[in-house]
Amino acid sequence: MNYVDGFVAAVPTARRDEYIRHARAAVPVFKEHGALRMVECWGDDVPEGKLTSFPLAVQCRPDETVIFSWLVWPSREVRDRAMPKIMEDPRLQPDVNPMPFDGKRLIYGGFQVVVDE
Repeated sequence: MNYVDGFVAAVPTARRDEYIRHARAAVPVFKEHGALRMVECWGDDVPEGKLTSFPLAVQCRPDETVIFSWLVWPSREVRDRAMPKIMEDPRLQPDVNPMPFDGKRLIYGGFQVVVDE
């Protein structure tokens, strides 16, 4: 069964187009290393909760928007082999493709797919 890496972050709303360019530039790199699919979503209806929520989790500021994204891999093994190579890829280095958001507030994790209907 596939393996999924999920991400949530707060991106400055004024940098939306820059974020999309950043993500589009990453797609071929991830796919070259085995990712099956990359999905990037810009928050449209993301309520702030009192105890938990996406905005609270990433300390979203009033001038930021929550993004939600995921990568689909054939397996965790493929992902684990690919990630060191992806992190070293010259096309994704900060001087070439800088992250247009605060990476310290990025939440991410790897997930085993248990239902895929």
